[in-house]
Amino acid sequence: MSAPVFAAAQCAVRAGDINSNLMLHMEFMRHAREHGVELLVFPELSLTGYEPALAEALVQDIDSPLLDPLRQLAQEVSMTTVVGLPLRLSSFEKPLIAAFVIHQDGSLGVYTKQHLHLGEEQYFSAGGGGDLLHIADTRIALSLCADFSQPEHPSHASEQGAQLYAASVLIGETGYPHDSVLLQNYARHHGMAVLMANHGGETGGWSAAGRSAFWDERGRCVAATQGTGNRLLVVSKRQNNWHGFETSVPVVPVAQQSALRR
Repeated sequence: MSAPVFAAAQCAVRAGDINSNLMLHMEFMRHAREHGVELLVFPELSLTGYEPALAEALVQDIDSPLLDPLRQLAQEVSMTTVVGLPLRLSSFEKPLIAAFVIHQDGSLGVYTKQHLHLGEEQYFSAGGGGDLLHIADTRIALSLCADFSQPEHPSHASEQGAQLYAASVLIGETGYPHDSVLLQNYARHHGMAVLMANHGGETGGWSAAGRSAFWDERGRCVAATQGTGNRLLVVSKRQNNWHGFETSVPVVPVAQQSALRR
């Protein structure tokens, strides 16, 4: 049985620029593959940025062709990738904050945010969550930002048998001390490792704190990124112990991205 290798993609995205952000996501995926990553988790609403006022204009269907390049690359690099977009479902009045799960075979799954921050209800409907993922003999529960502010959310994940709680978030400097301790305590209390993927730059008027992190089943912080920017946090488990490191992700300048799309 091979050791599991998971990663948080801490990215600095461009507001509402899905094409540029798509290119950035693909760079992260290629970089992650160099380190043998099997699960790559991006922050909340990673493909659009956290831009609630733009959600209605940027909302996508569950089978959006926008994701086709990511689905193809996921198959090429054999990596399950979790990315963020506003999702349109006919049974909901407003867009949902969604994590699209692009599996290694290119198939799609989805997790929708269950608990909204105050003010998000103006732009979004609350969703219903999603199923556990099973990757590298590990059961993984997803979470989108405010979900983890409700203790019953990680508690339910633990009761379902989750061994890893993967949180896609937007956390600023002011909230980071409280939120990071909360996630650390969940890891310790439930005996469930926690991976947190934060934004790496300003989005939606918020200055993200970066400092994506991983806590093991004892609540020990195994690894964290140093500050903001485009950083990849890679963790793996060998001989029942977790190990981790961070690495920077080279970014193609916007002018070159435009040339590549032509």
